[in-house]
Amino acid sequence: MFRIDPSDPTPVEAQIVRTVRSAVAAGLMSPGEPMPTVRQLAVDLRVAASAVARAYAELEQQRVLETVGGVGIVVRASPEAIRREERFGELSALEDAFLRQASELGFSLDDVIIHLDSRRRP
Repeated sequence: MFRIDPSDPTPVEAQIVRTVRSAVAAGLMSPGEPMPTVRQLAVDLRVAASAVARAYAELEQQRVLETVGGVGIVVRASPEAIRREERFGELSALEDAFLRQASELGFSLDDVIIHLDSRRRP
């Protein structure tokens, strides 16, 4: 299920993070499903175990995976949680572009907030 592209300049751990997040978001992995051990995934992907360990640590920090005593590392996040998080990432990118353009037009952040607040629907 997991693949690494050796020709991709993206670091291996980032490719693993992206692959796992995509698999969860697509519903290919369910909450509670066990992940391969660090050593097993490193062997399967032919990468350093330290890269897999860093990827797993990042995924745990992102609350996609969790360590369960006696079981190992399992999927924690649901597909809906991943998709929602990704949508918020897209929203942040839109906000950045909007605020940059507003600033170029001479508007401050406060100006933008006041204007947007005035457009709220009752």
